[in-house]
Amino acid sequence: MTVQTENLSGLDLRAEIDRLRKDRNAIILAHYYQKPEIQDIADFVGDSLELSRKAAETDAEVIAFCGVKFMAETAKILSPQKTVVLPDLDAGCSLEDSCPPDKFKAFREANPDHIALTYINCSTEVKALSDIIVTSSSAEKILSQIPEDQPIIFSPDKHLGGYLARKTGRDMLLWPGVCIVHEKFSETELIKLKAEYPDAPIAAHPECPAHIVEHADHVGSTSSILKFAKETPADTVIIATEPHIIHQMEKAVPEKTFIGAPGADGNCNCNICPYMALNTMEKLYMALRDLEPRIEIEEELRLEAKKSLDRMMEMSSGTVGQGDLGPKDLAHKG
Repeated sequence: MTVQTENLSGLDLRAEIDRLRKDRNAIILAHYYQKPEIQDIADFVGDSLELSRKAAETDAEVIAFCGVKFMAETAKILSPQKTVVLPDLDAGCSLEDSCPPDKFKAFREANPDHIALTYINCSTEVKALSDIIVTSSSAEKILSQIPEDQPIIFSPDKHLGGYLARKTGRDMLLWPGVCIVHEKFSETELIKLKAEYPDAPIAAHPECPAHIVEHADHVGSTSSILKFAKETPADTVIIATEPHIIHQMEKAVPEKTFIGAPGADGNCNCNICPYMALNTMEKLYMALRDLEPRIEIEEELRLEAKKSLDRMMEMSSGTVGQGDLGPKDLAHKG
């Protein structure tokens, strides 16, 4: 149930959040898709896994994760001794919703020779049923370390999986999930926008459908898109991902112009993530005040989920050589 915001009129929310952050020995994390005021008050702004890893390295006792539920759960998996709160427990994810654990388990059992390469945008239960978790920035490197004759299930994002399959030539069995935000970009409107700004490169997230990605000059994670936006010599850039990332771009290079890729109606308002938007300054204040809503994960489940995250971090760090993993190393979980 969505958090009911109290009447907090007259309260200096920023000052109160700062006070509670100090009193609670808390760290505030904000994903790039959060509202600007939340990004600006956060200790760290970034991609989901990057944020969880940074929080784990601090001595903070409380993590207030302004993102969505699977992100806060990942923080709890990596920092079980810390209290993790999410301003609104209804802040979910269409990719997570598309992949229920019971159906994913049955799918795995129907394809016993396949290993499960699973995008981090999934529940703790699905992580526990997976062999290797990937992020949009690590997926290609990890995929290169899996023997070419090893069958793979890629879930839950069919667009990211399809992008990887096209780029690497790997044939993967794709789970049919999509991100509702990246699905809403319009190719027709994007072509119109490109005609209006012919010198503006397009940067797109690989969660976008193929007909959007094929127009992009740069494809990558939100952090990668931000880096591209900063470094490209172009003075105007078209951004095909959730538009709140533009706040960080405008702060970093205010002299440039950033335009959100349009939806079917010719503007990008429909591409704001409705789940991310559930988090507000009021809810962040109450989460720090009450230490609720709190993320709790049963320890056995946490340890099972952590195995697939640990394998990702091992493989993305380069400690496993290309093609070094054999089928026994990647035997799927029963």
